[in-house]
Amino acid sequence: MTRSQTSNSNQNQTGGFSHVPVLLGESIAGLAVRPGGHYLDATVGAGGHTRSILEAASDVRVTAIDRDDEAISTARGNLAEYRDRLEFWQGNFADFPPSSDEFDGIIADLGVSSGQLDIPERGFSFRHTAPLDMRMDRQQSLTADEIINHWDERKLADIFYHYGEERFSRRIARAIVGRRPFQTTTDLAAAIARTLPSRYRYVKIHPATRVFQALRIAVNEELASLETLLDRAPSLLKVGGRIGVISFHSLEDRRVKHGFRDDPQLGVLTKKPIVPQGSEQVANPRSRSAKLRVAERLNVRSTT
Repeated sequence: MTRSQTSNSNQNQTGGFSHVPVLLGESIAGLAVRPGGHYLDATVGAGGHTRSILEAASDVRVTAIDRDDEAISTARGNLAEYRDRLEFWQGNFADFPPSSDEFDGIIADLGVSSGQLDIPERGFSFRHTAPLDMRMDRQQSLTADEIINHWDERKLADIFYHYGEERFSRRIARAIVGRRPFQTTTDLAAAIARTLPSRYRYVKIHPATRVFQALRIAVNEELASLETLLDRAPSLLKVGGRIGVISFHSLEDRRVKHGFRDDPQLGVLTKKPIVPQGSEQVANPRSRSAKLRVAERLNVRSTT
């Protein structure tokens, strides 16, 4: 569900937004970064993957995008030494404008970063009391507050079930509608926990985890954005160019797997997803659910 931890000796973090990329070596190897290449980092975060791409050769260029203005600001600072080979664009990668320049590779590290999780006022985590926000792009109007306090019961149940795979989605939706309005993340998490049968309240994963995942996905339209990226990727890549996508839950991974497999313009290079080694999981517990899949642009045209 997350794509970073909070510190890394290989990163020069600035400001309050910190980010450690997962599967870093595996991602760069999968992209097969070539001298003179131009790469797209669709989720730059604090710039970890972009830095490794830029370090691979002195004439490599990167276009780096992110929805989050704080991530863009942090990455600019962290990567200031590479500014002559680096271009930033703020926005959803699904809305990235068409380019006459095809890319030699694309990397997308999905999900929410620790820079977002660990800043309480962003409202992504119930570990802190915070407003129900969850926006990656803080210029958009839709927030978790709007969904929780104004969407109808059936719609809430649907997103909890489809985006969080929450088996008690209807029960939780009914309880939320009966007890709202909610003002904070912790109040909502506590109400969800009280709704579940007692045997589900004292487990390793907090009872509100799946609902918070579902809310975040709904607020940011993450799955629709991912599907757009997968649809557009072949047209953005040169023949022989590669795309690597790191996902953090089954909803994402399933779409990446099928998107790569079903597109005749792509050749799958990872029959099974690449997962973090034990040492990375120990150093960065948030990496444990990460899965990397890689595909290559083939010399064929789309039939659609």
